Amino acid sequence: MQLIKNFINGEFVESSSQKRFPNINPANNKQIGEVCEAGQEEVDAAVKAAKAALKGPWGKLSLAERMAMLHKIADGINARFDEFLQAECLDTGKPKSLASHIDIPRGAANFKVFADAYKSVPNESFMLDTPDGKGALNYAVRSPKGVIAVISPWNLPLLLMTWKVGPALACGNTVVVKPSEETPRTTTLLGEVMNEVGVPPGVFNVIHGFGPDSAGEFLTQHADVDGITFTGETRTGAAIIKASADEICQVSFELGGKNPAIIFADCDLEKAIEGTTRSAFANCGQVCLGTERVYVERSIFDKFVAGLKDSAQNLQLGAWDDECTSMGPLISQEHKAKVLSYYERAVEEGATVVLGGDVPEMPSELAEGAWVSPTIWTGLPETAAVVKEEIFGPCCHIQPFDTEEQAIEMANDTQYGLAASVWTENTSRAHRVAGQIEAGIVWVNSWFLRDLRTSFGGSKQSGIGREGGVHSLEFYTELKNICVKL
Repeated sequence: MQLIKNFINGEFVESSSQKRFPNINPANNKQIGEVCEAGQEEVDAAVKAAKAALKGPWGKLSLAERMAMLHKIADGINARFDEFLQAECLDTGKPKSLASHIDIPRGAANFKVFADAYKSVPNESFMLDTPDGKGALNYAVRSPKGVIAVISPWNLPLLLMTWKVGPALACGNTVVVKPSEETPRTTTLLGEVMNEVGVPPGVFNVIHGFGPDSAGEFLTQHADVDGITFTGETRTGAAIIKASADEICQVSFELGGKNPAIIFADCDLEKAIEGTTRSAFANCGQVCLGTERVYVERSIFDKFVAGLKDSAQNLQLGAWDDECTSMGPLISQEHKAKVLSYYERAVEEGATVVLGGDVPEMPSELAEGAWVSPTIWTGLPETAAVVKEEIFGPCCHIQPFDTEEQAIEMANDTQYGLAASVWTENTSRAHRVAGQIEAGIVWVNSWFLRDLRTSFGGSKQSGIGREGGVHSLEFYTELKNICVKL
């Protein structure tokens, strides 16, 4: 059974309190390791190391040297691809068919993408007229923000952690990462890669633990943390804002979503069904960008519902290393109970259960895992809980609409604004509808298609700020104007 330690100042260390918590494989509910829970002492040490590294060898690297180091980190992840793949799948239960094509490649690519993006960012300059006619030159320079607290989620542990660590390091910052207590393995393994490729001690630190009264709270309240970046549910984001308020710490949040898909009658029906199957059920529905609300033009409603049901029935639930597996379990027994409570509530509120709504029968070696069935509902009003509240499971509710205006109104009737998808072969309609959707990203005839140079983030209660490409620089750097009188 593996002992998963904190990684502080280039060394793997246990907790001074000796407190540990279990690392559970959600596919079978068996313990596969123990995790050292960081206390205040470990958090203080990690932040101190990160702060010292800013003025140490890391801060003295040239831009070219720092970007070359990020490329080495990416290469180091790829060199140990199979180890990262196994670690990610053991923590999450997700099939290797998914993690090997998305989680690990993207987790590595984030370092190269942001290194290359930062090298090409121009700085603004202005010439100011002055009364003496000689003028003044104003130009902008960017400097690192400092020590960045990275609070990363359990659904895409490596990918979303490096999505933050990559740009933070590219901009010259140092980081203290608190991965989810559910998924500590790949973040810890990255510490080994950092040492292997020569990243100076203190640049990348990892502390394990929980939120309140544990590593998360100690980190977000720390006086020497200069910025906090977090991906997770909206309520946790609100708690972090409160915890960090006394230090006036800047934050960047990607929070919850209740994302809509709008399916018009003129769509390519086969592509719309395939795309919605992915967006509703990929990663067992545990994707912040996933679709839980589907609006279908009435003339194709029955055909779409039948097609999505057939498609979802073809999903194969099973072990992560089985080549046939296309959907894994939920992350934990606790989350399973939450999702099943919504399954029950949907029925109580009068839903027609088109598919699922229960716990699937699994082989004996997986029978105790956090498994739930892919589920499709129809027949609920827009005020129903499963239509309004984020479930984060493999489920969706399908609602008919009659007009474009009605579809847009229903899609926007939510406290969230993270993502949406529109399926139509009418180009004018695609642009028109996408422009009216209140969300940070809108896909047309696709889903999860990402150019990492583009902006990413949510509106309303789905987030604060934007990440991706040069947009990440607004959070990870401080912009300074220098005015020179000529």
